[in-house]
Amino acid sequence: MSPRDDDETPRRGTSPRRGSSRDLPGEEPEENPRDNRRGRSSIGEARAYTPRGRTVAERGRLPRDSGRNADPFRPALQVLDGGESGQRSRTRGRTTEPPPPREEPKPQARTTREPAKPRERVRKREPERPRERDRRRPEPKPRRPVPAEPPKLANSTRRLRLGTVLAISLFVTIGVRLVVLQVATSPEEAASLLELRENRLSSVTLPAPRGSILDRNGNVLAHSVEARYVYADPENKGLQDDVAGTAAKLAPLLGVPQSELFEKLQRKQVLGQWTKFRYLDRGVDLSVADRIDALNLDGIYTHTDERRDVPGGDLASNLIGFTGEEGRGLEGLEARYDDLLHGTDGKRVFEVGTGKLNKPIPGGFQQDVEARPGNSLQLTIDQDLQFQVQRILDAAGKKKNARVGGAVVLDARTGEVLAQASYPFYNAAKPNAVDPIERIDMPSSVVTDPGSSHKAFIFGAALQEGLVQPDELITISPAIKKGDTTFKDTHPQDKGTRMTLPGLLAFSSNVGTILLADRLGPEKVYEYQQRFGLGKATGEGMPAEAEGDLLEVADWSGSSYGSVPIGHSVSATLIQMAAGYGAIANDGVYIQPHLIKGTISGEDGTETPAPAPSTHRVLDANVAQELRHMMEAVTTVEHATGLAAQVPGYRVAGKTGTGKLLVNGQYTSNNASSFVGMAPAENPRYVIAVSMDVSSGGGGDVAAPAFSDMMSYVLLQNHVPPSGSKAPEFKIKE
Repeated sequence: MSPRDDDETPRRGTSPRRGSSRDLPGEEPEENPRDNRRGRSSIGEARAYTPRGRTVAERGRLPRDSGRNADPFRPALQVLDGGESGQRSRTRGRTTEPPPPREEPKPQARTTREPAKPRERVRKREPERPRERDRRRPEPKPRRPVPAEPPKLANSTRRLRLGTVLAISLFVTIGVRLVVLQVATSPEEAASLLELRENRLSSVTLPAPRGSILDRNGNVLAHSVEARYVYADPENKGLQDDVAGTAAKLAPLLGVPQSELFEKLQRKQVLGQWTKFRYLDRGVDLSVADRIDALNLDGIYTHTDERRDVPGGDLASNLIGFTGEEGRGLEGLEARYDDLLHGTDGKRVFEVGTGKLNKPIPGGFQQDVEARPGNSLQLTIDQDLQFQVQRILDAAGKKKNARVGGAVVLDARTGEVLAQASYPFYNAAKPNAVDPIERIDMPSSVVTDPGSSHKAFIFGAALQEGLVQPDELITISPAIKKGDTTFKDTHPQDKGTRMTLPGLLAFSSNVGTILLADRLGPEKVYEYQQRFGLGKATGEGMPAEAEGDLLEVADWSGSSYGSVPIGHSVSATLIQMAAGYGAIANDGVYIQPHLIKGTISGEDGTETPAPAPSTHRVLDANVAQELRHMMEAVTTVEHATGLAAQVPGYRVAGKTGTGKLLVNGQYTSNNASSFVGMAPAENPRYVIAVSMDVSSGGGGDVAAPAFSDMMSYVLLQNHVPPSGSKAPEFKIKE
């Protein structure tokens, strides 16, 4: 039974339904057996309704009879004419006229509520036969192309999940591989892998450029120049086929005996492994290395190297020292400041082939660690002055047939060492050509009894302590006995002679000095020895500087009261004596002598000055001036010991000394003759100490002449004006 009778009045009036085609005039609508079925848009029309009511498309429709559906917000589906709604007709491109206005449905009187008729299930429509009116319709307009749906955006959540899964999988794979390598792999397999890796990797040290050693004005005293080293691979088959021929070709180029090269080219095991690298020579000139490369010898190679060059040869060689084949300092300042000069070597690791392809693999593994150049060392030494001091010392040493000798030039106001020379000297470029004893720095390494040059410290201590007055007369005799030893004067005076302090210094009186020391006592003598810098190394910068030795008060014997004041039973270096006299020249203030002016960075050239030297006061300024005034008598008084130290145009103050050289704790039979002085005496600028070990002669005739020549040069070189006054005249005795 149909859900609705044909004669039943429509629920929405007699107006045509939306979406239906308009009937042609004068014709009755044909009977369609499928009119009672749902149209193709019935499902779409049903979806147009929502639980909250009708959509915009439903405007103008009247609500269904409430009796037909208990839910007022979910009306029954509406079946339209021809099975199509107005909405569908628009999407299908049909031309329709607007429907006539709807008539309000007439209310029907109902006495009882009729139950809703059940709706039949809508079955799939079968294709309809074309109707007559459809054949008369105009052709439909072409449909507009429906735009493609926009691409769906990536799902960030899905991407995150996928990335997480991949990351976890990667870590799990790595972890499993590590476990396999550490647990599952046998030690033999691991060792095999390591050996294979090591065999394929080769490394070459990239030597760091060594810093230079410069003088105070920037002149080069020692520096490194580019060179080559020559090496061999004894495992090279071509080399082993002709070892003798290869050695014969290299010997004249390297200047190495053919037999020595033949030995180096032989195969050799080191720690159970055949060595693949043997040095043949280092520091080879570039031209020689190019000639070797041109020979194209199997297993013979050259590589970048550097050679230490000393432009001055023997200039300051005892100070500078030298380096070894590995570029490390072995003696002198090269050894003392090796870490600063050497820098940090670099390294190149690269992958090589095997067998005939024993060469770096293009595109293979390579890792470079750049070398950091060493810093340069700038000294307080003046190159020109150093040369003149060495020349004068060499001439004096040869003239006096000295075994060893030394000289030091100090700036009295700063403590800078302007020159420090040793006799004999050597060529630092060929250190092995001389005996090691000839390579030592005499002023800082050799200790001697200073002798009479020590007396100036006793006079200064007595004046500082107020135990003697500058114009006081001291009664002396030809000799004095202390303990079991008699001490005599070299210029004996009659018993009861009353001498002035300048007279005692001029004639280097042992008796007068011992009498002043008796007033001081052992404790004060020992105290002032330390104040003047004796008994400990000065720290000027030289390696293995000797400290010298002082006799402690507890160790004094009866004779010590006579030997210690006159410079015996005490040992000191020449640099210690020069620094002590520097305190007298600098108005009583001791300044630590120093050789290092500063350093210069090898990377950016930044200059860093050396730390300031330590200072301390020894004498009051007026006491130091009085002492310098008295010491001028040594170079001016007739028959004084230091007349040979005079410098034309300048006043000179100083003291001669004659002691003994200590070798392995034993005194030699020679004399350690010295002179230590300063000029201009009225306002000292420089202090010079000269000492030579000779078979005979004292400081006045051995060292004083050399002092005079050195002081003349340094004063003129630095344009020091001559003294404005003559040397004072001294009263020697009453």
